[in-house]
Amino acid sequence: MARNIQSVERAAAMLRLLAGGERRLGLSDIASSTGLAKGTAHGILRTLQQEGFVEQDDASGRYQLGAELLRLGTTYLDVHELRARALVWTDDLARSSGESVHLGVLHQRGVLIVHHVFRPDDSRQVLEIGAMQPLHSTALGKVLSAYDPVAHSEAMEVDRKPFTDRTVCEPDAFEHILDLTRARGYAADVEETWEGVASIAAPIHDRRRMPVGAVAITGAVERLARDGELRPELIAAVRDCARAVSRDLGAKRF
Repeated sequence: MARNIQSVERAAAMLRLLAGGERRLGLSDIASSTGLAKGTAHGILRTLQQEGFVEQDDASGRYQLGAELLRLGTTYLDVHELRARALVWTDDLARSSGESVHLGVLHQRGVLIVHHVFRPDDSRQVLEIGAMQPLHSTALGKVLSAYDPVAHSEAMEVDRKPFTDRTVCEPDAFEHILDLTRARGYAADVEETWEGVASIAAPIHDRRRMPVGAVAITGAVERLARDGELRPELIAAVRDCARAVSRDLGAKRF
């Protein structure tokens, strides 16, 4: 029989300890409960912290579960299931808005397009499933960055390069956009990634209210905006679609 790897066992014991009982624990408590020397416990915690599985409160020095571990906890929700749940609603959104619809998830510091519904006209279009979009400039990316702590961290760490004169790259200005996104419940990209193209996106949550993706409509600025403002009926349609998919995934209060 293969031998267990002791360091992995110890890390697992710490994660289980942090998952139960008090929300935050100090180093001494963790070392005592796991039967480890403080130095050994601190080394394991530091590694878990670097990987995002554990977070340390700056004020108290206590440890708690990190956002990356919470993300792994939602892996029961397969991307294919998300896509399957969204099929009918995204088709309806494309039909009602007259624009193309994209479903995106966080992947490798960007947005991976996992479903694409063509604009319902006779124009020539390219299927974008599998394409990657940036986090900081697209509506899908901004929604994920606003609601998902891991996406937020990655968006702040990547090189936020300008794609057009409208791209917001400065950290404080980008944080303001994320605050606005959370307050409004949707994100917009008006010529921030591609000249002449606008997009509106809203978040999709699962039954634990964890963000698992986002849905967006994309089209020409002149179709999505009127008098310099995004059309409110299109914003409402995107948000309604996101709520419907979220409800199908078991989310409440949508």
